[in-house]
Amino acid sequence: MHSGFYTWSRRTLALIDDEQGSDVSQNETIGFEILRAIRRILRRTSEHSRSIGRHSGVSVPQMLCLKAIADLPDATVAKVAEMVQLSAPTVSRILDRLERDGYLIRERSTCDRRKVCLSLTDFGQRKLENLPMPLQQQFLERLQELDEAEVRQLLASLECIVQLMGAGDIDASPMLTPQVEVDRYGSGDASSYPG
Repeated sequence: MHSGFYTWSRRTLALIDDEQGSDVSQNETIGFEILRAIRRILRRTSEHSRSIGRHSGVSVPQMLCLKAIADLPDATVAKVAEMVQLSAPTVSRILDRLERDGYLIRERSTCDRRKVCLSLTDFGQRKLENLPMPLQQQFLERLQELDEAEVRQLLASLECIVQLMGAGDIDASPMLTPQVEVDRYGSGDASSYPG
């Protein structure tokens, strides 16, 4: 059993216990530590996205769409959207940009003329081969190292935080990228990101 989560938790709680003499209640102190942890996650996600954009010229959503096209037989907008768990209109805008930049081509299926298939160009394939591992893939690989009970405890704790923040009704894809990348820059233009 991997005890990293429990070790971190005990260490954090020990630090909090040391602060008991302050005017802030213990629950408030723990609350501040939780908020700091959330902020660190948000900052890491944002930094990773900016780094991808700066070093590769594509956004995280673009990177995931390129990977989906490479992995899917007979890739279509709907299949890519399902794989990256974004809406079809959002994926369509991302793919428009990728096509314009020469990373992919759209072709009518020879079997079904109503179906438009996506494939990477040689340029798109070379770009994909040189892209770093997405943050969510790194996370999922590290999560596999934890015991199932720890994973379930993490999920329960995060779901509780979601409810406490009033975010239970917000629909979100499992894509670790600042939402501004997907919503505001749906075209996936890495050069136009703030920061």
